[in-house]
Amino acid sequence: MNLHNLKPAEGSVKKGKRIGRGEGSGHGGTATKGGKGQQARTGYQSKRGHEGGQMPIQRRMPKRGFINPFRVEYKVFNLGQIDLLVEKYGLPEFSPEILYINGLINRTDLVKVLANGELKSTIPFKVNAASAKAKELIAAAGATITII
Repeated sequence: MNLHNLKPAEGSVKKGKRIGRGEGSGHGGTATKGGKGQQARTGYQSKRGHEGGQMPIQRRMPKRGFINPFRVEYKVFNLGQIDLLVEKYGLPEFSPEILYINGLINRTDLVKVLANGELKSTIPFKVNAASAKAKELIAAAGATITII
């Protein structure tokens, strides 16, 4: 191998457009920048949401409702679902850590148990919240519940 035999790897060298090198290049005149105007100038930066004089969408849309910044969102599980999950995944206990390990919730999700359905399994529960009726049904089934 000699220096005159060396070649770059196939596909590693791209020949770019030579912009602004005269009309014969095919990219002369405006140098592919279009006609006149703000965007044709050097240093142009558009602001997020800028629509070029048209009323921006966030101002065209009406304001609706109220978003409570202190709202707490829970991932809800009904008692009827829990037996199916215990069978399918072999859960030793019903807690956010175990649910996360099995891919049922995200790491930061809060878990709430509701009383829809029947509970047959007697696994321990460690959850962030539970309805009063769910607590009664869990205790009646012989399982323990701990609110984290």
